[in-house]
Amino acid sequence: MAEAEATNVDLEIIVQGVQGRSKPELRLWLRMLSTTKLISQEIRRRLRTEFGATLPQFDLMAQLYREKDGLRLGELSRRTMVTNGNVTGLVERLEADGYVQRLTPDGDRRVTVAKLTDAGTMLFAAMAAAHEGWLQDMMADVDPRMVGALWLEIGSLKSSASNHLSGAAFE
Repeated sequence: MAEAEATNVDLEIIVQGVQGRSKPELRLWLRMLSTTKLISQEIRRRLRTEFGATLPQFDLMAQLYREKDGLRLGELSRRTMVTNGNVTGLVERLEADGYVQRLTPDGDRRVTVAKLTDAGTMLFAAMAAAHEGWLQDMMADVDPRMVGALWLEIGSLKSSASNHLSGAAFE
């Protein structure tokens, strides 16, 4: 526990000493960021320990799991917000492990589609079930009604942020 606390220096320390209603937007943003970091680090650790997988591999497999016919590498890049080069590397690694296959539809070598193999589908289903359980475990101390309320409230915040972007969204 002490190790987890040491590696997860809480980002809210930036506004330590700020009391009451002072800087509420900054305090909220830092709380969301530190919570996301805390959960992401634990998910990454558990994926590595239990499945020998990385979070980017999990995310890529999640996209392919939803698309039984596979996806073009460019579309995978867009959906996972990972560069084309990194997607290629992820696909190559998963292909070497037997979890993904690359196809060239209609013999067009300019187009590469990645698709989960049967082994990849089985592995992802196990990882997804574990992932769901991990999140339930990490949020076990929060009343389910609060989880629902937070989901709605954070949705309002996301909408407001989207309305005030200075550039293109999700570049």
